Amino acid sequence: MFPLAFLANSTPLPPDTSFVELRGNVKDKDTKDAIIFASVYIVGTSIGTISNADGQFIIKIPTSRINSKIGVSCLGYKNIEIPIPDMQKMHNEIQLELARYYIRELTIRKVDPIQLIRDARNKISQNYGDSPAMLTAFYRETIKQNRNYVAISEAVFDVYKAPYSRYIDNDRVKIFKGRKSQDVEKMDTILFRLQGGPYYLFMLDVIKNPEELISEENFNVYDFFYNGLETVEDRDAYIIGFDQKKGISMPLYKGKLYIDVNTLAISGIEFQLSPTGLEFAPDVMIKKKPMGMKIDIPGAYYIVKYRIINDRWFLSYARTEARFRCKWNRNLFRSTYTTVSEMAITDIDTDNIVKYKIKDTARATDVFSEQVKDFEDPEFWGEYNIIRPEESIEDATHKLTRKLK
Repeated sequence: MFPLAFLANSTPLPPDTSFVELRGNVKDKDTKDAIIFASVYIVGTSIGTISNADGQFIIKIPTSRINSKIGVSCLGYKNIEIPIPDMQKMHNEIQLELARYYIRELTIRKVDPIQLIRDARNKISQNYGDSPAMLTAFYRETIKQNRNYVAISEAVFDVYKAPYSRYIDNDRVKIFKGRKSQDVEKMDTILFRLQGGPYYLFMLDVIKNPEELISEENFNVYDFFYNGLETVEDRDAYIIGFDQKKGISMPLYKGKLYIDVNTLAISGIEFQLSPTGLEFAPDVMIKKKPMGMKIDIPGAYYIVKYRIINDRWFLSYARTEARFRCKWNRNLFRSTYTTVSEMAITDIDTDNIVKYKIKDTARATDVFSEQVKDFEDPEFWGEYNIIRPEESIEDATHKLTRKLK
């Protein structure tokens, strides 16, 4: 099981490229609520980012693209495009309208969800990349103890993205530059470390790793059901719900697959640990714990998004959030740790392919927060697109340092 973008034919920005930074937030047009995980990108390019848990975003525009448009999309909403010259540097409020799907008479028919998944799987070689590509990915990993951030680490990755048509060729993720909040090891978090974050985010790409959710074997442990049609980023999509079967003594998932009507590509997945198997999750997700401590897992949540560019679908965003309740025996107090790992693909290069050595790439046993300090470079972050945090890494570091004095 899983313990836990924007692509086009353009080249990554060189480090000295000048840029303009735009900030804003994405909201629901009717309710004015923040829209999280919305894709914010420069139309026609691979440059982009994702709105955070408050709907806020930062996007950095190369001066060569200053007359382009900003595109904004999100599952369940209509896409929107805005000319960059019409935007302000700060306080841009982008309102998205719900994409209401109106059933057309000719589309009413019986749908077999398992056959639909089989059809989507059979079209993987047609719908996804059939040759390797180099991705640029922004990654952030946070840990909260109760309501307070106690660790923030982030990095830009270089990624060898293996062809979807060859399952024996694996993705390889290498840290390029990184940074972390300082001195957090002095806080009460020495009992809690997140293992394998970057590695497992790429395992969430179920198109590349079908054995995790959409293989034939999974039809024996999951119930699948058809949930109708929705409009997803201006495209019709079948919605396939799933949940683990009763009587399965392992932690599996509950959620929904979005399958594009025209291409039969899986365009997105939203899922969580199923309540049916939640009691078995600690045995799988917790690798090591102190004697005398009880840990349970209230929930774990996952999102995977793909984006179509030039008739091919690419991984664009992945996120996992897990919560752990820790309590010492004979102690009335408990701590809840919330871990979040998220990644946005911000660029792609299909020409300059480098297949990294396995020893230099992310592994399931890695503790990212312990590695990232070896890749720090304060001068690096200028024009690279990141996901705006609810609290900036600089502010968090300042607060942690001040608290520890």
